[in-house]
Amino acid sequence: MARYRQLAEKCIHDIQAGKLTSGDRMLSLRQFAHQHGISVSTAVSCYAELESQGWLMARPQAGFFIADQSHVVPIPTWQPFQSRVTTPTTLRHRTDIVCGPLGTAHLALDKVTRQALDRSLRRAMQRASHTLTQYPAPQGEPALLSTLATHFTQAGFPLRGEELVITHGCMDAVKTALQVCTQPGDTVAVSSPCYNGLLDLLSQLSLKIIEIPSCAEGIDLDQFEQHLARGQLQAGLFCTTHMNPQGITLSPTQKQRLASLANHYRVPVIEDDVYLELTHHQPLPLPTAYHDEGGFVLWCGSVSKTLSPSYRLGWCRPGRFFQSYLKRALGVPTLVQCAVADFIESGAYASHLKRTRHLIRQHKAGYLRYLSQHLPSGSRVTQPDGGLVLWIEVLGLDASAVGKAAEQAQLDIRIGPWFTESTRYLNCLRLNIGLALDEQVEQELARLMMLIEAHCSSA
Repeated sequence: MARYRQLAEKCIHDIQAGKLTSGDRMLSLRQFAHQHGISVSTAVSCYAELESQGWLMARPQAGFFIADQSHVVPIPTWQPFQSRVTTPTTLRHRTDIVCGPLGTAHLALDKVTRQALDRSLRRAMQRASHTLTQYPAPQGEPALLSTLATHFTQAGFPLRGEELVITHGCMDAVKTALQVCTQPGDTVAVSSPCYNGLLDLLSQLSLKIIEIPSCAEGIDLDQFEQHLARGQLQAGLFCTTHMNPQGITLSPTQKQRLASLANHYRVPVIEDDVYLELTHHQPLPLPTAYHDEGGFVLWCGSVSKTLSPSYRLGWCRPGRFFQSYLKRALGVPTLVQCAVADFIESGAYASHLKRTRHLIRQHKAGYLRYLSQHLPSGSRVTQPDGGLVLWIEVLGLDASAVGKAAEQAQLDIRIGPWFTESTRYLNCLRLNIGLALDEQVEQELARLMMLIEAHCSSA
């Protein structure tokens, strides 16, 4: 666990134990750093984490203070279970509602980013004009491959451009990886709960699944290894950083072990890392693929969550499956690739990410405050250190009834039963926090709270 998170947990323990009470002033950042023998940047990360979870509040020109603890929401606890092979539903959960602020995990682009993207698109049009009458290269434009490699290498994950294949978004990257690594009827391990879009995809490819339980530091890798040892799995498919929908990030130890298991049993693990760059604090957590020595981890990502889903641009580092993967690549529009390459190379992407991480941390604090005031007593909400979603548990909630009522009311939400093939998570919801808590979003939340109250036996 990162040092700033260790210190944050210690502060939370002191608050819960009554050693620190509402209104108490915290040490200054420099004093806190000196006291604990850490850098000021680590102290900043610690206080930011406590503030985003609602434990601290900042007062301009005055410092940090212990917040009113009546607004702090407890986090869910993950119950163990014995996993088994199941078949995903052929026709899964769909909604006809246009993307609403609470349902689809997405963020808004500010004016600065939109203008920078426009400039990159114009420059790309000029630079790529001689290639616009040609089909795109299956692997991807050299400029984008090189730029992405440099971008992630500078973040601590060394890459070479020739290791990557450009795809039509992260879901396309994952789909191709599954097609390369499995055949219809094979069994794939996923986390539980699991993003419903991945369950849809597995169903479309006629693949079976084994749901691996979540735990505080990631997933139950002991169970995963048991299934590997029995020869029950042909692949694993895991979101590893700010997992959708539960928000958990696998610990560095878990990521190392996951890579080790893939190599030891020679079973491919597809890593969906679409939320990696939406981590609140720096440096970024390293992917599982960083620890992969034999090429059995296929690392997938995209700009769909960090920038714009409309660009439909992603990538995969297929490892030892590179040649088979490349044979399935059809190429991504050249202009889009060149525009994104320019956006990253110009520094606009790094600036955008810095602003976005700060905003999402603020969003999380605002949503948690709202939920603490309006959810029924006993509710629990995850408090991830990145990503775009919160996972909510409400005692006595009939989430399926809420989902049906929301559909009728044209309210876009995601209910817990969508994220599993079991009967778990019947009292759970997933909430997007990528958008600012403005008047429109508060109106949508108020409508959701009314539905929760109407379909909650403990309310």
